Amino acid sequence: GAPPVKNYISLAGPHAGIASVPLCGSGVFCVFADTLIKSEIYSDYVQDHLAPSGYLKIPTNLEGYLQKCKFLPRLNNEILEERNSTYKQRFSSLENLVLIMFEHDTVLVPRETSWFGYYPDGAFSPVLSAEKTKLYTEDWIGLRTLDEAGRVKFVNVSGG
Repeated sequence: GAPPVKNYISLAGPHAGIASVPLCGSGVFCVFADTLIKSEIYSDYVQDHLAPSGYLKIPTNLEGYLQKCKFLPRLNNEILEERNSTYKQRFSSLENLVLIMFEHDTVLVPRETSWFGYYPDGAFSPVLSAEKTKLYTEDWIGLRTLDEAGRVKFVNVSGG
């Protein structure tokens, strides 16, 4: 039913996920809080009650992410048995996709998630460009299709 989306502009969206909870620091309390959050982030309770948990993708816990995260793995067609061809068809039908990343973003970790970039499976470095991720190379949602057709604009904006 709804009219089709022709152009999509994303302002610093966590498209490939975020790897940690931002803005805490490196003190003992923050390290403890980060460890606690990461250990429970894929629990049913947290997934059901804390919206940002739906896009927290811990590179060293992909099994938990794929099995228990209730939002992003489905949206990005990351679960082979649950891939939704309608998502890919609709996304790749966009006339323009504008992905805006803030050069000094400290909220999104890594900031390249705004462009669908992310860490390799199992590691927190290096950050891969979107073109080097499986989401892109295997074209799970049609991002490669859009990019090869010249319909993706990667915009880098100064500031955070």
